Amino acid sequence: MMAQRVEGSTDVFERGDIHWKQFNVNKWSASSPPKPLQIFTPTVPGSYPVIVFCHGFCTRNTFYCQLLAHIVSHGFILVAPQLFCIRLPICIGLPLLGPCEVNMATKVVDWLAKGLQPLLPEKVEANMEKVVLSGHSKGGKTAFAVALDKQTSLKISALIGIDPVAGSSKNCETCPRILTHVPQSFNLNMPVAVIGTGLGPDKGSWWTPACAPDGMNHKEFFDECKPPRAHFVVSNFGHMDMLDDETGGVCGTCLSKCICKKGSDPRELMRRTIGGLVVAFLRAHLNGHFEDFYSVLRDPGLAPTTLDQVAYFPA
Repeated sequence: MMAQRVEGSTDVFERGDIHWKQFNVNKWSASSPPKPLQIFTPTVPGSYPVIVFCHGFCTRNTFYCQLLAHIVSHGFILVAPQLFCIRLPICIGLPLLGPCEVNMATKVVDWLAKGLQPLLPEKVEANMEKVVLSGHSKGGKTAFAVALDKQTSLKISALIGIDPVAGSSKNCETCPRILTHVPQSFNLNMPVAVIGTGLGPDKGSWWTPACAPDGMNHKEFFDECKPPRAHFVVSNFGHMDMLDDETGGVCGTCLSKCICKKGSDPRELMRRTIGGLVVAFLRAHLNGHFEDFYSVLRDPGLAPTTLDQVAYFPA
């Protein structure tokens, strides 16, 4: 159950009171999605916005279950594709070359119109007038690229980047190169929220590069967005700290906890903060309910952990 709301607080940082379930759909099922999917859906009758969530570089869609569970409990349907998979001890989400990842994410969005509704519980409706793109790390970049490409059959209503990273190498693995380094150059025509991490630009160890280096991280993505745009930085956490506490296997644990600089506080605080910001932003910009969003803007201390660089530029 959702924690009781008190004056000066906001419920978005606690689990919601909407019952939900999670299930997997493979691409060989009767619904024939273009990629294997993890779906989180309310079981309470109603019409709900749909969020397509793209996993990060070398991660799996299953690494984000606790974060996505927080969001669905507030009344959203989440569709998390496994865009690519190379099987080592576990499936690792390595990207393919060129624009393939963007094309695959676009196909997942197009599939929603006919493929999603038959999979949902009775009297639960996917609201295709309110489709949101989101993603973490390279998945955040993929979400931006799909929105900028404007090739989806469904209109995208909002965009959320969770510590998005553009990539630093000059080979095709980072294509398409969407950053222009020109302020407000993105032609998106939708509300955008960018949530960054304070430790993302720091090296995790002497032998690894920074996972979200300056010049290609959340700051640049936010600078290139036009209003309405929002920016939050979770200062005491790192690039992978929104993942589940346990991601499975040696490879998953190393990717989750060893490669990137991480915070010292429990990850649960990070997930509640990011989940709450996503819910507040979408309540405001999809439903016109700005109370929670404005509360956080006025008092960032309402979040479970420290927020820096809180900014919002309305349309």
